[in-house]
Amino acid sequence: MDSTRQLKVSRLIQKELGEIFQRETRMIFGNALITVTQVRVSPDLSIAKVYLSLFNVPDTKVLLKLIQEQTKDIRTKLSDRIKKQVRIIPNLVFYLDDSLDYAMRIDELLKK
Repeated sequence: MDSTRQLKVSRLIQKELGEIFQRETRMIFGNALITVTQVRVSPDLSIAKVYLSLFNVPDTKVLLKLIQEQTKDIRTKLSDRIKKQVRIIPNLVFYLDDSLDYAMRIDELLKK
């Protein structure tokens, strides 16, 4: 069970990362639509697991690898936005959120 502080920090990070991916990293990732679906922060607030949904890309694994290579720059941009609200800027770990694909697969199976 997450504490109130963890939930607040995770919501803050989710909101700010969403804006960063929408506005500031367009030239790096092209026309890819990157959505931050969920952020889970560790109890000590030092690690943030960020789950992303990637749309409008031929290969999501390649884009996820590119995002992981740019983690330092993304963390710096996040730091510029939230440094007055949190003491420690958490390390970002990006994961592919495949819950939408899973839901579509279940929907296909139910239609059969």
